[in-house]
Amino acid sequence: MAQIREIKKRIGAVKTIARITKTMQMIATAKFTSALQKAESSKPYAACIDDMVRQAATAADEYESRLISGPDQKVGKELVLVICSDRGLCGAYNGNVLRTALNYVRGLKDDGVEFDLEVAGKKGLGYFKFQHIEVSKLLDVGDKPSYEDVGDIAADYIERYMSGEYDAIRIISMRFVSASRQVAEKKQLLPMADTGTGDEAQESSGYQPHYDFLPSARELLDELLPLTIKTALLQAFNEAVVSEQIMRMIAMKAATENAKEFGSTLSRLFNRARQGQITTELTEIVSGAAALE
Repeated sequence: MAQIREIKKRIGAVKTIARITKTMQMIATAKFTSALQKAESSKPYAACIDDMVRQAATAADEYESRLISGPDQKVGKELVLVICSDRGLCGAYNGNVLRTALNYVRGLKDDGVEFDLEVAGKKGLGYFKFQHIEVSKLLDVGDKPSYEDVGDIAADYIERYMSGEYDAIRIISMRFVSASRQVAEKKQLLPMADTGTGDEAQESSGYQPHYDFLPSARELLDELLPLTIKTALLQAFNEAVVSEQIMRMIAMKAATENAKEFGSTLSRLFNRARQGQITTELTEIVSGAAALE
């Protein structure tokens, strides 16, 4: 009888877990849809800014900027920003990002390069504390990064980079490729990758437009380069949020299915135990009746 009560309690607990994970799956699905729409809508803007920078760089002969070419003198120090989540239950999301970050940080240590480590997400703070790696700053961005908040972070990075505090600033985060594929990657934010001239795209299309810039291309680049950095950082945060929510949605769906499967197994065990108890009681009744004859 005690075994039957125990199985019945476990069945109730499993049903409760299944309801919770199903609810979390539905919430993650709604957040994923919203985050994906936001990330997809910002991509054309980022592509337009990139194209404008390329066109302006083509017209600005011998334009030089530390944001592109890098510092004149190396100081042997980098800033690494790791973007992870504040909450768990999102599958391998945090594990993949933090493992990539740990490997890169250890590589910097082996090469004798100093670094400052900043983290967006409380899970990263706990992980690096466990690894005995100091985190200089925890960024509170949340799962709905705004342009204002990210723009302030990017402006601070630009100021510190231009002052010569760092040789490079890198981001380690999850890049959203598709609903079935998310990749943890390291991306260089500063100095920016070579903007190029766009000649390859013009030659492939056979169309070579000519632009007149007002104000001058140099003045435009002075305004566009910081804007490009802010946009790139915002896109990294947006794709990280999309990846987190879809991996949480998948994890909660799997947890719900496992709970239902385990509940079915427990139900079979309960039925067998109940049948065994009934058989035992019938045997006792029959044996007692036979003893009275």
